[in-house]
Amino acid sequence: MNLNLPDKLYYSIGEVAKAFDVNASLIRYWENEFPIIKPKKNKKGNRYFTPADIDNLKIIYHLVKEKGYTLDGARVALTTNAKISETVSMIDRLEFVKAELLKLKDSLG
Repeated sequence: MNLNLPDKLYYSIGEVAKAFDVNASLIRYWENEFPIIKPKKNKKGNRYFTPADIDNLKIIYHLVKEKGYTLDGARVALTTNAKISETVSMIDRLEFVKAELLKLKDSLG
């Protein structure tokens, strides 16, 4: 999954929702359902997500949207499978390599 997020310390919920191509309400819902997502909140209650939160959201997105897990199943997978983050990062790297190879193929042909 290629997210178009700039390198920052904090991301607003709008930026995160746009990067994942989902509604902000879904991000808020996942925040309530998964204890690993802990965005910082200012006095007004605006959520600001750290890069660690983004990584956790990538894992949840992969499990729920790409693999088709239920929320309960994703919650169980996060607690029981310690290597799930490594798996998701490996998939991201492989998708990047695939995209680069396809670009190379298009430039040759």
